[in-house]
Amino acid sequence: MSLESSKALGGVGAILVAIGSFVPVLAIVGIILVLIGMKGLSDAYGEKAIFQNALYGFIFKVVASAAFFFIFVGTLLRGLTVFRPIEFLAGFGLALVLAFIFFVLAAYFYKKSFDTLSSKSNERLFGTAGLLLLIGAVLTIILVGAFIMLVAWILAAVAFFSLKPPAAN
Repeated sequence: MSLESSKALGGVGAILVAIGSFVPVLAIVGIILVLIGMKGLSDAYGEKAIFQNALYGFIFKVVASAAFFFIFVGTLLRGLTVFRPIEFLAGFGLALVLAFIFFVLAAYFYKKSFDTLSSKSNERLFGTAGLLLLIGAVLTIILVGAFIMLVAWILAAVAFFSLKPPAAN
C-alpha cells in the first residue's frame, strides 16, 4: 500500500470517527479505515509499533463496548424479571466502570501509536491528537471528554493529510 493511499485512508477514517460522535455507524467504518491506514504507514516508516498499538487500542475499544453492552443488557433483562433497583444500579455501575477502564486503555494505546507515528514522520499534530484522545477519554466521566476527543480526531485527520514521505536513508 502506498503512502498516499495510507494517508488518505487514515485521514478519511479519522474524519468518519469524528462524525461518528453523532452517527455511531460511521465511527466503526472510520476506525477500520484508520487501522488500515496505520498498517500502511507502519510499513512505510518501518515501525511495527505504529500498527500494533493502534490495533491494541481498537481491541480495547471493542472490549469496552462489549463489556458495557453485555453487562448492561444482562442487568436490564434481570431487572425485567425481578425488579431490584439496587442490583440494577450495581450492574449498571459495573458496566460503566469496566467500559471506562477499557476505554481509557484504548485511548492510551492510540496515543502510543500516534506518538510513534509523530516521531517517525515529524508530524507533531499526531502527538497532540494522541494526547487529546487520552485526556478526552479520562474526562468522559464529566462529559467534556467527548468534545475533546472530537477535536483530537479532527487534528488526527489534519495530521494524516499533512504527512510527508519518509526521508530516504
